[in-house]
Amino acid sequence: MIEPPADVTPLIDLLAERGTGPTRTRRPVYEDLLPPCNQACPAGENIQGWLEQVRSGRYREAWLTLTRDNPFPAIHGRVCYHPCETRCNRGALDSAVSIHAVERFLGDLATQEGWQLPVEAPASGKCVLVVGAGPSGLSAAYHLARLGHAVEIRDAGSQPGGMLHFGIPAYRLPREVLMQEVRRIVAMGVKIVLGHKVEDLLAEQTSGGFDAAFVAIGAHASKHVDIPARDAARVLDAVTLLREVGAGGQLQLGRRVVVYGGGNTAMDAARTAKRLGAEEAVIVYHRDRAHMPAHAFEADEALEEGVRIQWLTSIKEIAGPSLRVERMELDPDGRPQPTGQFETLEADAVVLALGQQSDSGFLRKIPGVEFQPDGTVVVAENMMTAHPGIFAGGDLVPGERSVTAAVGHGKKAARHIDAWLHGGSFQPPEKHRLATFDMLNLPIYSDAEPKAQQVLPVEARAGNFTEVLSGLGSTEARYEAQRCLSCGNCFECDQCYAACPEQAIEKLGPGRRYRFLYDRCTGCEVCYETCPTHAISIIPEPVREDDK
Repeated sequence: MIEPPADVTPLIDLLAERGTGPTRTRRPVYEDLLPPCNQACPAGENIQGWLEQVRSGRYREAWLTLTRDNPFPAIHGRVCYHPCETRCNRGALDSAVSIHAVERFLGDLATQEGWQLPVEAPASGKCVLVVGAGPSGLSAAYHLARLGHAVEIRDAGSQPGGMLHFGIPAYRLPREVLMQEVRRIVAMGVKIVLGHKVEDLLAEQTSGGFDAAFVAIGAHASKHVDIPARDAARVLDAVTLLREVGAGGQLQLGRRVVVYGGGNTAMDAARTAKRLGAEEAVIVYHRDRAHMPAHAFEADEALEEGVRIQWLTSIKEIAGPSLRVERMELDPDGRPQPTGQFETLEADAVVLALGQQSDSGFLRKIPGVEFQPDGTVVVAENMMTAHPGIFAGGDLVPGERSVTAAVGHGKKAARHIDAWLHGGSFQPPEKHRLATFDMLNLPIYSDAEPKAQQVLPVEARAGNFTEVLSGLGSTEARYEAQRCLSCGNCFECDQCYAACPEQAIEKLGPGRRYRFLYDRCTGCEVCYETCPTHAISIIPEPVREDDK
């Protein structure tokens, strides 16, 4: 007789000891990763964090989150070159989130609503001298005040803001916008003394009873080039031009103005010359557009306003209203080389925009302070010079020169100064892993083009410094924030909660995210596969003591 086949499907005893049935070898965990926008921000803003708050309409919370790192959202929303947007993962789908526009919205809303910056710590009894009321000095003063320290800023200028006031034209940064954000810092108790040039830092530190000093005098001195000149047309440097116009002066440059240089300052100088009445403004630069230091959009805006750019040209001589210029060509390494071909340009004024350097000579009196060949000051990782208690930052130290980098230096220096005043050292927290685009799971997403900011028509810009770019309204800013992919961070979309077949995920309430119930979880990884932001990672199952 033929025996019936044995049942090949064994019964599973779910109450048996571990190892006799199905066993979970890996488990999901919630994990915050570092969004690329946050990583790219020189001021260290938690961009994803405040965008999420704007997304849900919590504007004041968003402003407070932003200003924990940067007290100047209205300023940065206008003048920052937003490297965060260059790194935005959304750019791989359609276009980057207009982070700067949402930041500007929050800054302008804070002014409209009268929001004030908080002081979070009790008075420390320590006092810090800040030399320079530019973006780095103001940032350091702000962060030191939040930490409970008394701060006094001393600046040689007639107005606070440094190059924000005297180097950035009002058509990009209206002066009242700048002053509103400076006033908030003053309201925290920070004292600003203007028209005071510090010549002997150690003497002022001693006489004022300051426990530490932060020097952030910026780069206000123009670099010069040796160009032979006889019976020259009016020659001035771009920094002087922008400073005098920023102070309210009305310079007469004539009908034809030539600007020598290819950086952002050259673009601003040429656009300013047009607003001062020049019929023709020509930028002369010795390399081509691909090698210019100015940002592409700066050049585009200058060209839009009628500025002409003459590439691969070098000024050799200034003789009366005539400029003798030489055509250049680039070698294989991209360096300009003379061709021996000359031509003549006519100009009523020549503006030199060849870069700036710091006037750091007064620091040479201080024992131990070291300098680079370009006059910048050498600092350690904690932003302190070799002289104990004297810190430096902004354009005064080597590195990137931008408003946002300067503000980041101020924040970093303030944390190290605070630690030094307490006899310790500041250790920044370890950064999370970077959330790259290939880590995201976006089977479904909405095409959403960014909201465009309105631009003042070109014909309306002539002869005035009215702001060129407008801001976003509440509806537009919230829409723009909703375009954020929340890379590497949970935004409570409920994808994992809805997908789990074992009901092993518990909702903890708005703003509190979720929790895994591991006694139900089988490690199927469905939650991991459906999470759009990669806020869930899979790790090996921890080994229990009784399994060792």
